[in-house]
Amino acid sequence: MNIFPTFEVIPAVDVQDGEVVQLVQGERGTEKRYGDPVEAAERWIDAGAESLHLVDLDGAFEGQRENAAAIEAVVESVSVPVQLGGGIRTAADARSLLERGVDRVILGTAAVETPDIVAEISETHPDSVVVSLDAKDGEVVVEGWTEGTGLAPAEAAARYADLGAGAILFTNVDVEGRLEGIDADPVRDLVAATDLPVVASGGVATLADVRALREAGAAAVVVGSALYEGRFSLEAASKLDEE
Repeated sequence: MNIFPTFEVIPAVDVQDGEVVQLVQGERGTEKRYGDPVEAAERWIDAGAESLHLVDLDGAFEGQRENAAAIEAVVESVSVPVQLGGGIRTAADARSLLERGVDRVILGTAAVETPDIVAEISETHPDSVVVSLDAKDGEVVVEGWTEGTGLAPAEAAARYADLGAGAILFTNVDVEGRLEGIDADPVRDLVAATDLPVVASGGVATLADVRALREAGAAAVVVGSALYEGRFSLEAASKLDEE
């Protein structure tokens, strides 16, 4: 089952200290704040979002979910599918979230360090795991983008289809949050290396960037700063699929 039957533009709702923020290249201290997570989520749904991308940034850095209350408030207030990442480290954590209304869990560090966790969750919740492969200088990084793994994204992706993953989320840390444009080549390479849908994230600044990622084969694109800064509208980005 393809969890993205048509190309989708997914707004990011990244939460730190209970507020929506956007970081530059994932570094603390670079954040711009955009207010209440529920208000942000509802704004994107009113603008036509078909799903939402939620991240507990404190959880990603600390390894435990620090913004559970804020995230739960978003999940309870929206009627579109939600994918959640940040601080999910065990199959029990993932199942608990899936049973409480989260549609897809995003596993980064846990999936890279213990791939079998993907199979364990997929046994009871098929197609619910999105494996997050974040790359810096062409290498997959974990622990909030602070530790290298020695793995190339295409090499890392190969193992997850057999384990039951529903999709790969690929974030290019080199361009993340800078609003300076994307690099489509790593996305194209990853799409060629796996049969799983690839969700691209990082660096989107213009509608041309969204178009380039779609043409590179991405099944969906997560957009954060560009939407919050009004570089383009979600409606305009979503209509690219009608071209």
